[in-house]
Amino acid sequence: MHFQKQDLSGTHYTWDRGQSVFSGQPSRRSFDKNNGDQVLYMINFYASLAGRVSLHEGRIIEQAITRDLPSAAKSEISAFNWIRRSAFSSR
Repeated sequence: MHFQKQDLSGTHYTWDRGQSVFSGQPSRRSFDKNNGDQVLYMINFYASLAGRVSLHEGRIIEQAITRDLPSAAKSEISAFNWIRRSAFSSR
């Protein structure tokens, strides 16, 4: 499943205007957990590697990013590595 804006449960996000620039592999680009485009990018990138991810699982990742992502995870790479290790470990 490819996650879209309407699939997110949060309403606090900011959104980039126009077409999203977030594609490819995570980079050292700064990660903002309040940017809806970046959150979608992370969920969809994780799903592309993990195989099929349900709407419920995508929302688990979203909530983990929103509530639990350490402030030290400042880049896309560090955020993705944290998600990979932690998103489903406490559930």
